Amino acid sequence: MQPAQGEWLEKFQRHLLAERRLSEHTAAAYLNDLKLLQAFCIDQGLEHWQTLDHNHVQRLLAQRHRGGASPASLQRLLSSIRSFYRYLRNQHIVTQDPTADVRAPKQKRKLPKALDTGHVERLLSQKGRAPADLRDQAMLELFYSSGLRLSELLDLDMRHAQQIAGGELMVKGKGSKERVVPVGGPAAEAVRNWLVARPEMAVRDEVALFVGQRGRRISRSTIQQRFDYWSKRLGLGRHVHPHMLRHSFATHLLESSGDLRAVQELLGHANISTTQIYTHLDFQRLAKVYDDAHPRAKKSKN
Repeated sequence: MQPAQGEWLEKFQRHLLAERRLSEHTAAAYLNDLKLLQAFCIDQGLEHWQTLDHNHVQRLLAQRHRGGASPASLQRLLSSIRSFYRYLRNQHIVTQDPTADVRAPKQKRKLPKALDTGHVERLLSQKGRAPADLRDQAMLELFYSSGLRLSELLDLDMRHAQQIAGGELMVKGKGSKERVVPVGGPAAEAVRNWLVARPEMAVRDEVALFVGQRGRRISRSTIQQRFDYWSKRLGLGRHVHPHMLRHSFATHLLESSGDLRAVQELLGHANISTTQIYTHLDFQRLAKVYDDAHPRAKKSKN
């Protein structure tokens, strides 16, 4: 592989961070996929990005599939290659898109797991008074109150505190798209309580709203560990992660309102088909009610 080809991977990563304003985590995922492509090109003796064609891409996907890669991983790999070649075409490095007419195997769409309202109430009922407990309470409340993604909560700074106090919050979601989400009273109060305790944990110049033990912006792994800690301590009997609270927010809102478009806006989904998965969750609940209550749905006991 010529050095120039590796250079274009680095340039593409800078493009993702600076121009598309993706998170470092997302940009790193793109780069990991493209390093697989680079290794494949070296193995195939392809010395220029222009020499890759759709047969090569299909061969790479087949190779990864035989190696045990899931349909979701293959779809992400194909998407990464497609984005990279769109960039190379804009830079006049290649003239063709080798991903044209290439399809990755479809993945089975899994229904998101959501907590029922009783479990959510128990999770939000923890009343620890230590600074870390108040921080966790504020994060839990915000996830459930506003349906935030983990990356959106991680990006919150002190400047957002005033917005939260006012009952709404501007967040930057996927593709740097901004949206306004409501913040409920309990969430706003939990954030106020955390702000009182925050100086005990945060270093003086830290701008992040939520910080870890070292006083700097909290990490995603710390959040996940703390949520798991609370689910075990409160005896919920299941692993709780931030995305589960986002699913719970969407599910409970749809069950109460039936307004799919509103839920789409609040979640920041670009396509309503992504939001429609929650209608399947709601139907499952209705189907259970039907099976339990309708006389003609009950199976004969004989």
